[in-house]
Amino acid sequence: MKKVLVVIDMQVDFTTGALKNEDAIAVIPAVKKRIEAARAAGEDIIFTRDTHTADYLSTEEGRNLPVEHCVKGTPGWEIVPELSSFAEEVIDKPTFGSRELGERLAEGAYDEVELIGVCTDICVISNAMIAKAFLPNAHVIVDGSCCAGVTKESHLAALEAMKVCHVEVRQ
Repeated sequence: MKKVLVVIDMQVDFTTGALKNEDAIAVIPAVKKRIEAARAAGEDIIFTRDTHTADYLSTEEGRNLPVEHCVKGTPGWEIVPELSSFAEEVIDKPTFGSRELGERLAEGAYDEVELIGVCTDICVISNAMIAKAFLPNAHVIVDGSCCAGVTKESHLAALEAMKVCHVEVRQ
């Protein structure tokens, strides 16, 4: 069985930066432990990185989330220091979901795709649906203990929504 671990947007701006989130900070050790286990098991590991440009506030996303964040080349755009040494394959994505990630998953012909990271209720759920679209017969998993949402409530709601879409949610 060919497996991949997808680490979604574990960046400075989503943890200690512009969109600081205590829940996101709190999951970093669990995310690191899961990455280490995936590496030891020989699973592929792909990171995504939310990537915006200086004109972010004039984009559709920027008009709806008017907080400049993850601007390419800034400290907030970087993968958190605790995880950066694991980020060998990184896909920069201009918005929530990534077509490039979907294409990479399809190219890899994975049987199992596991997603962890932030934000459960925006980017994790978006990319889980992309994984389902690009690999309709793959088993897609989200480990909720390695995810954090904008709020605890929206995190739990996203996990429930993914269950309905045949994503296995682990806690």
